[in-house]
Amino acid sequence: MISIIGIGNGASAIARKFKDISQYDVYELGSSLEEDTPQSFKLKSFSTPEEYDENTPDLKKLFKNLKEHVQVFIVGTSYSSNYSLGILQQIKSHKIDIFYVKPDIELVTGERKLIENVTFGVLQEYTRSGVFNSFTVFSNLEIERSIGDVPIKGYYDTLNGSIFAATHYLNYFMHAEPEIGQVAKPAEINRIRSIGILNVKNLEEKWFFELDVQRDLCYYLCINEERLAQEGLLHRKIVDALKKKSSNAFRKLSYAIYETPHNDFGYVVAHTNAIQRQNNS
Repeated sequence: MISIIGIGNGASAIARKFKDISQYDVYELGSSLEEDTPQSFKLKSFSTPEEYDENTPDLKKLFKNLKEHVQVFIVGTSYSSNYSLGILQQIKSHKIDIFYVKPDIELVTGERKLIENVTFGVLQEYTRSGVFNSFTVFSNLEIERSIGDVPIKGYYDTLNGSIFAATHYLNYFMHAEPEIGQVAKPAEINRIRSIGILNVKNLEEKWFFELDVQRDLCYYLCINEERLAQEGLLHRKIVDALKKKSSNAFRKLSYAIYETPHNDFGYVVAHTNAIQRQNNS
């Protein structure tokens, strides 16, 4: 089982999407919560980042049953992200994956932009040094481009659904045995990640955040069970398509194919050791 933590209102909205799956244990931390519960905590709001740093709540009681593997969601421009380091410090003995949601910062100004810049950079530095297991970046702007049409009504819920699905399937791939193929374990130094959706027909990627430098790329293909049983040339076509992609000693590719009763779909994960730029579009 994995514990999911949302720090801030927006991040908690993503965390809630994991509640219906028994493999997850969900904690919500946000200022919009009505009251504390055994697995939620109402955060206080302040005027300055310094006040957040000085008033980080003691959450040891809330996290007393936290699982060994923890996945933490943070929205970059959220004022509650100022709590992040103080909260993460309290669970530092756990295996922590950070999932960072980056807004369209070209339209963000003032203090919120400063908060985003600091949080984005500092969490990456801590991850690269090994304090956190991984740091995965999602860009709201890039997710919207990948999806295509996203109505204004339910805009964030749609984007949050994509973040949830990508994270959940990545967790599934980590524990499921593929039909064929084997995703290589990325180099330990490559702890910064991005996820993209994959067109299984041509292996075209649509990234939820475009990394500056890609080191290890892992392709996860979920193919309908009937196709797996009937198409004798399918594996060769996939391997040939992968061989056409750019790879070298510093950019390595691996893949795995899984069975699904649904229509074909896939994800690709890129890993790097490079700190990402503040402005990425």
